[in-house]
Amino acid sequence: MSDTITLAAETRDRVGKGASRALRRDGRVPAVIYGQNKEPTSIHLEEKALMKALMTGHFMNSVIMVSGERTLPKDVTFHPVTDRPVHVDFLRIGEHTEVTVAVPVVFADEDECPGIKRGNGVLNVTRHEIELIVDAADIPSEITISLKGREIGDSIHISDVTLPKGAKPAIDDRDFAIATIVPPTVPTAQDEALEAEVAETQAAEAAAEAEATDAGDDAKEG
Repeated sequence: MSDTITLAAETRDRVGKGASRALRRDGRVPAVIYGQNKEPTSIHLEEKALMKALMTGHFMNSVIMVSGERTLPKDVTFHPVTDRPVHVDFLRIGEHTEVTVAVPVVFADEDECPGIKRGNGVLNVTRHEIELIVDAADIPSEITISLKGREIGDSIHISDVTLPKGAKPAIDDRDFAIATIVPPTVPTAQDEALEAEVAETQAAEAAAEAEATDAGDDAKEG
């Protein structure tokens, strides 16, 4: 189960771009708490504390206590250049609210997977996260899927996964695939010919560059 994360926050007296920029200059991140038919609350958080929480790797599927309010992160906006967080949206929830969260998938028992161990197959993951509907008090930090006994060509679907008690997939209208064990990539004659052509071109360019350098040195000596 994901750990509960606690973040201290202060109420924002002013909103708007100018006020937000001023907060960010002071190492604070603007945020809002909404939901449960209450008025949204504008707050700001310490950037360092927020970054530490983000670095846990399971921030988005953890219950976050923000100044005494139980919340679930719904969106984090990052600066397009610096990747620093610039805004966070938190949804108010009750202790046992049913919530939808994206839970990371982890694969285990690769050494006991014949398709990979003996067949040199490759695990092709199509879903790195699974959206689950769970009780807010029982949000899993990850879903572990065993590869034991899997052969090349095997696909792992959501029906093959043992989910935590009380959890159910948010997508319930199809048995979607999560990963497939595919054959190893074998270079074709066309690939080898292309690689040879690239190598030949690079060698010719290097020779031409060396020749130009030698000619320049001769001119200087002359």
